[in-house]
Amino acid sequence: MNTRTYKVLIILMLFQSISLNAQGWNYSNNRIACSADGNAQPDLEYTGKYNYADPDDWGATPATLAMLAKMKMQSKLVHFSYNNFMPSPAHTSVRNYMKEGVDGAIERWDYRKKLFFDVGEQKQKALKHLKKELAKSTEKDPLYFVNMGPSEFLYQAVKMIVDEGKSEALFHVYVVSHSNYNDHHLRRPDHHTIDDVLKLSGNRMKFKRIKDQNNKHNPNEGWSSLHDWSVWNWLKNHENPDIAWLWTCMKKHKEKRADISDAGMVYYLLTGDADGNPSKFQAFLGNEI
Repeated sequence: MNTRTYKVLIILMLFQSISLNAQGWNYSNNRIACSADGNAQPDLEYTGKYNYADPDDWGATPATLAMLAKMKMQSKLVHFSYNNFMPSPAHTSVRNYMKEGVDGAIERWDYRKKLFFDVGEQKQKALKHLKKELAKSTEKDPLYFVNMGPSEFLYQAVKMIVDEGKSEALFHVYVVSHSNYNDHHLRRPDHHTIDDVLKLSGNRMKFKRIKDQNNKHNPNEGWSSLHDWSVWNWLKNHENPDIAWLWTCMKKHKEKRADISDAGMVYYLLTGDADGNPSKFQAFLGNEI
């Protein structure tokens, strides 16, 4: 058996092992909604303080969409908003990295374009769309919301639900997070934390924060290896150009960090594994999407 064949077999065995794991938090091919930050446009009211949001989403969003496409779950994604770091100014003077990643994933993996919203350009439309998906939730059709950005955007959508008297649907909404920063960051004094979101829902919504998907001091644990890119060489050199494209998205990171930590939440839902890492991601993706 040659080396290449051996490596392929190992990857297939690892992927089979992943597939046999229970899905996380009772997730069972249910609807998924995601909302990410990643804003690159400066917040002019706080010049010099908020020049951009967390750039991990520039790579994490394409990685997340690659995972769902790998499992042929494009139809399960019912909402994806991005640049949601309120007040989300439109990208008028800087490069919109999030839009590049989203558009690239739509083109490669056949997602429905109408489900993606740049909050800087479509704030009210994005909020109304998420509200609609929240309101659909029932015991047989729950919604899993992946909190990839600060909580204010979710708060405003939940407030619409409450104001319209549809709070009972929130019993069937599951919010997954991994980041204390996202859950509790307040860019404005009147913004809200995840605790405020849950209180507004009448504590109907379920909430789970898995372990932080960053372990910057151990490149073989989690989805962020700081400045150690060696554990991602398999991605850089991947023979499939659509998978290798993920490397180019990661390399856009403003601080040159190898960080797609928010992708770990969807990996957890799909596999039940909160201890993802670059090698497990390699096994998960295999040779094609």
